[in-house]
Amino acid sequence: MCRWAAYRGEPLYLEELVTSPAHSLIEQSHCATRAKTATNGDGFGIAWYGDRPEPGRYRDILPAWSDCNLKSIARQIRSRLFLAHVRAATGGGTRRDNCHPFVHGRWAFMHNGQIGHFEHLRRPMENMLADDLYAARTGTTDSELLFLLALQFGLDRDPLGAVAEALGFVERLAEQLSLKVLVRFTAAFSDGEDLYAVRYASDRKAPTLYAAPMGPQGGYCLVSEPLNDDDNAWAEIPDGSAVIVGENGVDVRLFSAADLPARESGAASSSSAKVASPVA
Repeated sequence: MCRWAAYRGEPLYLEELVTSPAHSLIEQSHCATRAKTATNGDGFGIAWYGDRPEPGRYRDILPAWSDCNLKSIARQIRSRLFLAHVRAATGGGTRRDNCHPFVHGRWAFMHNGQIGHFEHLRRPMENMLADDLYAARTGTTDSELLFLLALQFGLDRDPLGAVAEALGFVERLAEQLSLKVLVRFTAAFSDGEDLYAVRYASDRKAPTLYAAPMGPQGGYCLVSEPLNDDDNAWAEIPDGSAVIVGENGVDVRLFSAADLPARESGAASSSSAKVASPVA
């Protein structure tokens, strides 16, 4: 499974997540501790927002620990909102087009998880896309296709609702084709203003998600696993939850795929998953 980290707040250098912490994203690329696979060496990527509405992006197929350019870029680029990802491929070849984050217009998206029986679901999922979104697909992963489906279902208008619609569509499609329904989805995405994350799985085995304050004046970090050994600093986001990091801090709320009831087990409300106030 992949590892990722995202931040929104006062501008920070990317190295504060990617290279500097004791258990930085680069460290997790070859020594993850809360994933089925410890090594995430099938490429990496970063997307960051600056003065323009669309994000900048740098991706490569090298393992994150062996790319000297990544360390140099992370040391020099300072951003108020950025996403970083190291990949352990569960489907799709090791090629740049399959490396996260994926970008379309002002949106950036990255994912940890999988769609069961994707080889049977891919074609009808693609058929749901409008021509412009179908043409925007450059890779072969289930992650990119889920992102494009969310755009199709109205990501610009209602980000969490669109993701719920996309996941619900995939689950219903699997049922219609008499396939086992299996969606595991822990993702982060942003329009350059707010940072969103979702932790959801149809089998209640969603990949992990943690949150902690970082930087001054309301900054927060969302990660697949903590960046250091201070367990008290990191709040685990329960399965069946969505997170919004915006101007007013962090909001954690219930999440379920569209047309499916919110699950009682493992679900969080905005009062049940507490994240501490940020510190400098």
